[in-house]
Amino acid sequence: MNYWLMKTEPDTFSIDDLKAQKTSGWDGVRNYQARNFMRDDMKKGDLILIYHSSCEVPGVAGLAIVNKESHPDPSAFDSQSNYFDPKSNQDNPRWFMVQVKYKAKFKAFVPLSQIKKEKKLQDMKLIQKGNRLSIMPLEKSEFLHILKLANYSLT
Repeated sequence: MNYWLMKTEPDTFSIDDLKAQKTSGWDGVRNYQARNFMRDDMKKGDLILIYHSSCEVPGVAGLAIVNKESHPDPSAFDSQSNYFDPKSNQDNPRWFMVQVKYKAKFKAFVPLSQIKKEKKLQDMKLIQKGNRLSIMPLEKSEFLHILKLANYSLT
């Protein structure tokens, strides 16, 4: 099993929106490295920390699971979409997505400021200078430590 952190802007799509929808395609990713993580590495059953970014208090808000593995992102083919890419087509798609399923909203939100103070999380990609990826892999120890900070147990 792999562990991931996926960023979302809560004004656009929050953990509450995912809870209401139950499942959602993680579409609109237009960074090649983040795309490659979804396309090549994310597997059904992988666990995901949902991170709220570009907001007053950024941090980890909840938990999701990969429900459907990589498939072409239809927003790339839709000329009415903000994520349309004229160089992508059905025969040779450029952009991919996974489907995620809501698992939990944390009662104890884990703010970025707290993550930065944790010695056990000092190597986490999220807090490395210059790392702005919307999707990033986590070490199992990092994932479990954040669950501990959120007062959340997988059992």
